[in-house]
This record gives sequence, structure tokens and C-alpha cells, in this order.
Amino acid sequence: MTSVVGGGGGGPLEKNQGTKVGANVGADVVGKRRSVRAAAAGTSSAAPAPIICVDTETYDKQLGDKVERVRTQFADFFSGELEVFRSKKKHYRMRSEFRIWHDYEQGTEKDLYYVMFQGGGHDQKRFRVDDFDVGSELLNRLMRKIIEGVRGNEVLSKKIFQANFHTTLSGQAMVSLLYHRKLDEEWKAEAEKLRQQLATAEGLEEGHVPSLIGRSRKQKEVLGVDHVTETLRVCGRDLSYRQLEGNFSQPNGGMCINMLEWAVKHTRPEGGEPKDDLLELYCGNGNFSIAMAENFRRCVGTEISKRSVAAAQHNIKANGVENVVIARCGSEEFSAALLSDKMKSFKRFEQQGLDLSECDFGTVLVDPPRAGLDDDTVKLVSKFGTIVYISCNPDTLCENVKALSETHDVAHFALFDQFPYSHHVECGVVMRKRAKGKRAREAGGAGEEEDAAKAKK
Repeated sequence: MTSVVGGGGGGPLEKNQGTKVGANVGADVVGKRRSVRAAAAGTSSAAPAPIICVDTETYDKQLGDKVERVRTQFADFFSGELEVFRSKKKHYRMRSEFRIWHDYEQGTEKDLYYVMFQGGGHDQKRFRVDDFDVGSELLNRLMRKIIEGVRGNEVLSKKIFQANFHTTLSGQAMVSLLYHRKLDEEWKAEAEKLRQQLATAEGLEEGHVPSLIGRSRKQKEVLGVDHVTETLRVCGRDLSYRQLEGNFSQPNGGMCINMLEWAVKHTRPEGGEPKDDLLELYCGNGNFSIAMAENFRRCVGTEISKRSVAAAQHNIKANGVENVVIARCGSEEFSAALLSDKMKSFKRFEQQGLDLSECDFGTVLVDPPRAGLDDDTVKLVSKFGTIVYISCNPDTLCENVKALSETHDVAHFALFDQFPYSHHVECGVVMRKRAKGKRAREAGGAGEEEDAAKAKK
């Protein structure tokens, strides 16, 4: 059963277009204002072309293919209702990266434009990008202003090779321009003029002037600030998140809201009164912990990135959340301490007034990279009564669920169409620990008859 919820230097320039979410750009299509037929979900031995323009009439088919693939892949572990969250069909991505290509004729620059590469490799076919269906409407407007401002400007165009865009649903933005040269005062003056032009883009938050950041080797020049503030409406509350330049944030803003609301819904305590604590590994800027805080007595997060921890602590204060503590600590180190049943002293937590020995961790949330959870972390999370697992790779998720099925059953399963028109799938799984000796999959898996039969043998 399925429930569907509406969304919130290279080779020759290629004229034909295909589909792909590039890992380095997180994008999906190229070329001028031509729609392209998105390939059916699935993998191919040949590197796909990037997705730049999309044919929205193919959306339902590509989503249906993903649903079928996930249901088949996880049939041994879950046969209950699969919750499917649809994305916007266009303009769903908040951030993206583009190479900037210089065309020369007899030593004189003839043109300058954005490109993306097949398979993400810079030695592959390149595709010109003038309009970008995948990116938010604000991102598209800023793309045009940047290329118009840089093209023909000797200072801004000299040795520029990349532009990174980061926008928010709430109408904030920042743009990073990357160079193969040192940036001087002349560059800063011209860049500030361009920044003021960005401020005229339609769709910006009132009074907001997008930041413009220049980068070259061992140099970072910030005109404005090096972050944006996103505001997400989650379960009737407005949550504010600082998102840093160059750091991870969920690329599909509408889908991020769906993911947060799904996690909140499936961790609500019976009776409404929090009874235990949440541990979140790989917590980033506190995206999930802050949204889920009302469901727990305490939320404890670990994150190895110093900048992400600083952003998380800012976000905790900005949202007035008092029961979330996030500190810089490697997940491996923290896991080893928990597995030893001898919780060592972590000074960074103690400095925030938290005694970890007093925590009663009943739920763990993990949102690992594509490689999934390592063996030690799988062993750790198996100790928890409830596991909330957000995955960007169904293959490694399936391996981890198989290992965890020795002790847990899948209670809830969701598919989030984070990357439409590509084979990439984001999943959410809630697993509950079985009572000792109980082998039935209460979430809709195997029946109790199998266990009864085994018991008689």
C-alpha cells in the first residue's frame, strides 16, 4: 500500500540534453529553453548528462518507478504503507554549482557562460546552462544577473572558473565566485557593484541584500556575510536555520519540511509527555534535533565539523530551544564510549551543563553519508528502542536494515523525492525494537505464524 503526499576544461559543447543529479552540483539538466524527456528512474553504466531542463509530464512516471524500486528492494523487511512525498515539479533546488566557461577567438574572449559536465567530471562533455529548471526561481534570477555582470567586465571575468548559488525558501541568498588568481581591492569594488545589482532581483526577502563571496587559493573575501538564514514552517511553527557557505544543507527546501514533519510525527510520545532522550549522530546544523525537540526530554547531537557546530548552537538560541545540546565530537568516538557501557567524560558537553550519564537515550536519529553506517555504528544504534534513519542511498540503507532486522522491525517507511528526474532516492525509516523472543514484523512484514512454527520444531 502506498500513500502519496504533495510536495512542498572539458570536451565539446553538447547540444543534446539528458538527465542527472550531479554529485558536485546537485543539479539536473542543461541547455537553453528546451524541455527534455527525463530518463526513467534507474542506473546506467554510461554517465548520464546533467539535468537542466525538465519535462514535467514525466514526473509521475519517474516517481512511480522509484516507488516500485524501493518497495521491491525492501520487500523482505516491510510490506506496510509506504509514505511517498512528492516534490515540486520545477524550481525545487535551493543551491547549485556551475563551472564558468570562457570561449575565445584568436585570443579574444568571445563569450562566457555557465556549463555542467556529463557525469560531473570536468574532462567529460559539457552542457551550456542558460536557464535551470531544477533551481529555485530566485536562483535563476541571480544566475542571470551574475553572468550579465561578469560577462564583459575585465576585473570580474578574469580567471573566474566557478559560481556557487545558495538560496532559501524565505528569500535570502548568497553567491560564491571562484578564481584562479588573487583578489585585490579593484575586484572588491567591482564585486560590490555587482552585489547591489543582485539586490534588485525579484523574490528576495524585504531589505535583504545577497552576499557575494570571492574565493581563490588561501583567500576568502566576504561582501556581506558567509551564511543565509532559512525559515521553515514545520508542524505549524516557524523554525530559523543558519546555513553556512560551503556546508551541507538539504538541497530541496520543500522536501526538507516534509522530512522534518515526518520525523516529528513518528516520534511523538504517547500521551504527549516526553519520556526519554534523543541522540542524533551526524547532526550538522541541528536541522532535525531542533524540529524534534518537543518530543523529548533532551536532544543530544554530535557533529565533527567546527563550523556546523557553531551554526547549530546559533540555531538553538535563535529558536528558543532549551533542551537541545550539540557539541563537536566524532560519531565514532561517541559510539565507542556508549558501546563500552562506560560513558567517558566529554568536556564539550560538560561545558554546556550536560552530564551524559544522566541521559536516557530511547531514540537515535542517524542521517549518514551515502556510505551508510559502519559496523560499529550499526551495533550502537541496535541498542536503542527506536531508530530513525534518514538515507540518501537505498542500497546502503538496505544493508543496514538487514543487519538491524535481527533486533528491530520497520514500523514506518517513507520515500522523499528529493531529486526528481534522477535515479537518486531519499528514504526515511523508523525501526522499533522487538520484545525479547518476538520475531513477528508488526509493521506489515512476516506473520507470527512463522515464529510459532519454528517454536514447535
